[in-house]
Amino acid sequence: MSSGYEFWIGRRYVRSRSRNSFVSLISTISMLGIAIAVAVLIVVLSVVNGFERELKDRLLAMTAHASIEGPEGVLPDWQSLLDNAPDHPEVLAAAPYFDGQALLVAGESLSGVELRGVEPGLETAVSGVSGVFVEGSLESLEAGGFGIAVGAELAEHLGVALGDKVTVTLAEGVVTPAGVLPRTKRFTVTGIYRVGMYEFDRRLAFIHIDDARRLYRQREAATGVRLRVSDVFAAPVVVREVALASGQLVLVSDWTRRNVNFFRSIQITKSILFVILLMVVAVAAFNIVSTLVMVVKDKQSDIAILRTAGADPAGILKIFVTQGSIIGVIGTTLGVVAGVLLALNLEAIVGFLEASLGIKFLAAEVYFISDLPSELQLADVLKIGGIALLLSLVSTVYPAWMAARTAPAEALRYD
Repeated sequence: MSSGYEFWIGRRYVRSRSRNSFVSLISTISMLGIAIAVAVLIVVLSVVNGFERELKDRLLAMTAHASIEGPEGVLPDWQSLLDNAPDHPEVLAAAPYFDGQALLVAGESLSGVELRGVEPGLETAVSGVSGVFVEGSLESLEAGGFGIAVGAELAEHLGVALGDKVTVTLAEGVVTPAGVLPRTKRFTVTGIYRVGMYEFDRRLAFIHIDDARRLYRQREAATGVRLRVSDVFAAPVVVREVALASGQLVLVSDWTRRNVNFFRSIQITKSILFVILLMVVAVAAFNIVSTLVMVVKDKQSDIAILRTAGADPAGILKIFVTQGSIIGVIGTTLGVVAGVLLALNLEAIVGFLEASLGIKFLAAEVYFISDLPSELQLADVLKIGGIALLLSLVSTVYPAWMAARTAPAEALRYD
């Protein structure tokens, strides 16, 4: 027989309109099953990627890429480090900071916070803090003005608004004739920010670094220096090089180390979801087995005729491998196209459904994210599409092998 007939016959079997239309229906269902499974896997991984991106952006909005601090909580020669750090080609900016623990009191409400003293002009260059303010600004913190910027959750808990007074109480005491009293200072709320993470919105407050020094009686001291680098993923290497160049005994940290648990949990979740949803793709792909088995049973006489006409077992094998491969390719292609379109337009689709149905899928007061984030990555699409095609191809082997072993005499005995 002429070569190339296998593909032509296999393609005809996919769109067969024979008396057994149930086989064609099963082929269509197999295609749709693969398409839906692939699309769902692409969308889910894109959403996980979106959440990881949002987490990184929100963390970097409140923290610098890297920091260098003294081993005892105070960096002795921070000024020279601040001046020399920008000499490194990868360092874009540097800023000093002063960290301390305090208790904020407003009326009958109180809350423990991390109090961070910053230089507003320099801090804006190393982090995105100034971009998350909903009221006031970071620049409103002036030396000697004793202003304080708090998170939206903290402001709500304390019941304060812009211009209200809060009392900052330190654990350090002041010896008086009446005994040891905690040191306190009145601050004015000059800014309220919302970054969307409870850790920051509820547990962190900003004051001017000069006010922090006065409050903690540290004069010209600083806890450390924060750095902004050109490549965020190179931060661990850059901060070590800067620290070694300073010649001081210091502690170094970077955004990946401080938040390693967040990103590790996301990666674990992504891996688990990938494996679970890949099983769905496998189930859909293995439906091809049942489809081809029924086709082989339905086409017994056709296989026998082809064999008597000169087709060898390898040719019969190719026919049914071709049929299963076409089902897998079409299903995977449809799934990839649908998944990519959904992932790219997910936020708009969710917004339309929320407006149409009058419901909110993500409540901002619970998740701090009003829109469902999505980030499509080419590597995920290629990986999912490749695995789906491989599973589809593997699913064709057994039914095609059954067809190749069909004996012509047995198949035509009763025809």
